[in-house]
Amino acid sequence: MKQKRTLAQRVNVLRASVMGANDGILSVAGIVVGVAGATTNSYSILISGLAGMLAGTISMAMGEYVSVNTQKDAQKMAIKRQKAALETDYEHESKMVMQKYVDQGISAPLAQQATKEMMQDDALVTTVRERYGFNPSEFISPYAAGIASMISFPTGSILPLVSITFFPARIKVLATVVAVAIALAITGYSAAVLGNADRKHSVFRNVVAGLLTMLVTYFIGHLFA
Repeated sequence: MKQKRTLAQRVNVLRASVMGANDGILSVAGIVVGVAGATTNSYSILISGLAGMLAGTISMAMGEYVSVNTQKDAQKMAIKRQKAALETDYEHESKMVMQKYVDQGISAPLAQQATKEMMQDDALVTTVRERYGFNPSEFISPYAAGIASMISFPTGSILPLVSITFFPARIKVLATVVAVAIALAITGYSAAVLGNADRKHSVFRNVVAGLLTMLVTYFIGHLFA
């Protein structure tokens, strides 16, 4: 059981890392392509990209930390309420668990036996999982999530920065768009695998969102050229 909990926590941190890298790619790509639409000065483009990377890194790390802490606080309150519910009316909570199993297609006698055994093993974990949909022993660390985002965002940002800075002037925007599209396809696929979602839909949505972002920012920058 300990190993499973550790695996679940690692998957959640990995998911935060993938999304952080995705945001880093998309955000900085939008900035540098937008600036490239206004100027061909490589130094100006690089500085704007670096500023976006720094701001995004701090924002993502703090945002992830606050978000996970908020979720953790809500889960703690749910556990507190469930403890009170078990002390007040244990039988009602036991019936709730059994009904959940019956609704899932388990026969009533088997659901009753399973409920009895699981409630005897750990009533709090069983009722919290069935009522609120999470395991009380699988909290995500806000520090781990924040650090994962703090590392992954600038890592993702490196690709558009390098592409827009070092490719020849005549192809730098196109080369950056292609490189970013490939990177977004990879992060979209990775996010779908971790979330057990449709791979093709996730990749398509991620790439299209990235292309639209770069298209809009490029033409906005071009207006001020």
